[in-house]
Amino acid sequence: MSASSEPASEAEYSEVRAEDEFDRRRLAEYLRDRLPGAEGPLEVRQFRGGHSNLTYLIRCGAAEWVMRRPPHGELPKSAHDMGREYRVLSRLREEYAPAPRAMLYCDDAAIIGAPFFIMERRRGVVIRKREPLPAVLANSPEACARASLAFIDALADLHRVDYERIGLDGLGRPEGFLGRQVKGWMERWERAKTREVPLMNRLGAWFVEHLPSAMPPTLIHNDFFLHNVMLADDLACVAAVLDWEMSTIGDPMVDLGIALAYWRDRSDPAELLALNPAENHTLRAGFMTRAELVERYARRSGRDVSGIDFHIAWAYWKTATVVEQLYARYARGDTTDERYAVMVNEAPVLARAAAAKAARFGFRE
Repeated sequence: MSASSEPASEAEYSEVRAEDEFDRRRLAEYLRDRLPGAEGPLEVRQFRGGHSNLTYLIRCGAAEWVMRRPPHGELPKSAHDMGREYRVLSRLREEYAPAPRAMLYCDDAAIIGAPFFIMERRRGVVIRKREPLPAVLANSPEACARASLAFIDALADLHRVDYERIGLDGLGRPEGFLGRQVKGWMERWERAKTREVPLMNRLGAWFVEHLPSAMPPTLIHNDFFLHNVMLADDLACVAAVLDWEMSTIGDPMVDLGIALAYWRDRSDPAELLALNPAENHTLRAGFMTRAELVERYARRSGRDVSGIDFHIAWAYWKTATVVEQLYARYARGDTTDERYAVMVNEAPVLARAAAAKAARFGFRE
């Protein structure tokens, strides 16, 4: 994991935040006999960015790895599953080149305070949240176009993986997958909400009653979006797909819907574009439009994507709950990270964006 192919800098990672520290000596002792190359003193830094799991750079001499662990505080059931992420990455690399290799998993919370896993470090170009585009993209519409193609092709290619051959068929229950997702996220909303947003409840009930027919199941990432991929230096392909903790077997349209909901488009409502204007990278010249991404995915995958707006609506609604969960952690005092504070008004805006998409299928506020 690396921000770019350029020399690492403080913009990529920094000293570990005080609230995210752990017993480094104990970790070093644990890794010494389990991870080749971890015999000497360990250096630890914390990668910047991200609002979910905590990610660290672990260095021992010339050897480097990435360590991931869940965030602090009360966590949603089944979320931040390090064992799941390790299981997927330890097998997926056989069929999907952008999957980093998982090296080691530890479920003993006594080592650093939570379960964690270690994976290989990959290098490439990352488009970060709330930060300017990397230099290789900033002034080049052609580069932005290449990045768009690499992004959507990586998603279509993931959905071609033979998950049964690599032993991941038990990862999920594809029958009734979307229905369980809707009901599960309705429950999460009720637990996380810091205020009433009646539209969230009406949308949840409507989704339950209007589920589309599911496509044949595939392995899905379940959080595939631009900030979760690392592009190759020449932008011709995706060098790594990150954050696999929610991956499962399910309807590939769920993955496509999530990817498109995070991809900002000039047709989006002004209030949606205003939420995080520094993240609206895909409005730049050269980036494909959402419609162009859909067309490219359809050609590469051979799937019917005519009902994708339903899944975009659902993804907006789900994301409203995700940001509310993150804001709730800040409101409860589980984190002092000020990035969470700005999420206080995001859920209602995302709910309205979901309602606008769902209206095409008959939803009425």
